[in-house]
Amino acid sequence: MATFIVGDVQACLSPLKQLLQLAGFTPEHDQLWAVGDLIGRGPDALATLQFLDGLGASFNTVLGNHDLHFLAVYAGIKKPKPADKFDQLLDSPDCAKYADWLRHRPMATLLNEQCMLSHAGLYPGWSISDALYWGNQVASELQSDNWKTLLDSMYGSEPQAWYDCQSRSQKLVFTINALTRMRFVSDKGYLDFQSKTGLDQSPPGTFPWFSHPQLKLHPHAKVLFGHWAAIEGKTGHSQCLALDTGYIWGGQLSLYELQCGKFYRVGHQ
Repeated sequence: MATFIVGDVQACLSPLKQLLQLAGFTPEHDQLWAVGDLIGRGPDALATLQFLDGLGASFNTVLGNHDLHFLAVYAGIKKPKPADKFDQLLDSPDCAKYADWLRHRPMATLLNEQCMLSHAGLYPGWSISDALYWGNQVASELQSDNWKTLLDSMYGSEPQAWYDCQSRSQKLVFTINALTRMRFVSDKGYLDFQSKTGLDQSPPGTFPWFSHPQLKLHPHAKVLFGHWAAIEGKTGHSQCLALDTGYIWGGQLSLYELQCGKFYRVGHQ
């Protein structure tokens, strides 16, 4: 059995199918994980969720910021924007089914004893155990009757540092931001939400999270993540593997085979 992890699909179903065929993925024998952002901006939101749900137990995903935004739109907390391209999904009689399906996905997970998966990465200062614990707290809230309250509170950029969190609700919102929106982090641990650039344009006083001096990783641990298309899959850090290679922006869709460390990629035809 092989374990595959795919980068940000963003409702681009056709290249996803090409990629799985290229890698020889078979749902009867293999496991497919996604880094989140299954939908958002791409053309086939409904068909993408239908396909992935149809894989049954052979597929799972962590949640990305676009997935959470869809849930907020579905709940009536936010209005859909044309760029979201959620219309077919929202109009589908199965919309509630897929919203419930997404609500029951994790925020972070271990793929094996030493490999963590989340949408945006690992917050500097946290251990992998910290990320998993607080990710599980968010997931439990999303699966509870209070899920809409949590989603309503997640918009905005406060608190920006873990040590500024004064309540459990603030810790949950910070965890969502750290696991789904993080890119650059200041030397004092503040998330920078403004810059989405590549590594050569770090805002003053910040580090890419995977280059931050407070990052805690054991020598054999790995973090797989997506979200940051501008770095084109390049971190310069052997333990932090970036899988968002920007297919939605004209780049490639990437798939990683965990056991052998092999990458597969498809681009635009």
